[in-house]
Amino acid sequence: MMRSAKFFLWLAFALCLAACVPDPDNADYSVIIRGGTVYDGLGGDPVVVDLGLTDDRITAIGDLSAYSGIQEVDARGMAVAPGFINMLSWAVASLIEDGRGMSDIMQGVTLEVMGEGWSMGPWTDEMKQEETNHQGDIKFGIEWTTLSEYLEYLETRGISPNVTSYVGATTVRIHEVG
Repeated sequence: MMRSAKFFLWLAFALCLAACVPDPDNADYSVIIRGGTVYDGLGGDPVVVDLGLTDDRITAIGDLSAYSGIQEVDARGMAVAPGFINMLSWAVASLIEDGRGMSDIMQGVTLEVMGEGWSMGPWTDEMKQEETNHQGDIKFGIEWTTLSEYLEYLETRGISPNVTSYVGATTVRIHEVG
């Protein structure tokens, strides 16, 4: 378990570095992930290959032994997979406190889907006050009213995972009926 957690941390690091533009005189790719067992997420058999990344895109899959990368990750004996999706995320407050989202990122989760039942908008002034009164260990000012404003608030604070949210049915009911 710990080995895969370390790998995903390295993979996240490598993908961040993939935003670097390779020096065409010295490197073919921003990042090369070498010799990992790739699971494509489609249910097929895994394959051991190299991945070449240019900027923030996978641009080559196969034997890249003749190529170099600005950064190279030795992934032999480790799994390489697309990011996982947390379809029932409750990270609405924890991402305000610490946008790195390490509890999920370390497990390979790259997308947090929130809003099952409750969402961070739309909120009336009364709903904002109620939320403020019932905050636990994580305290935060509520600087938004709509769900879109909440997502923009997270983005401006800086967060590691991608996020999206449903508009929670309970939130809408309280907003409209009380």
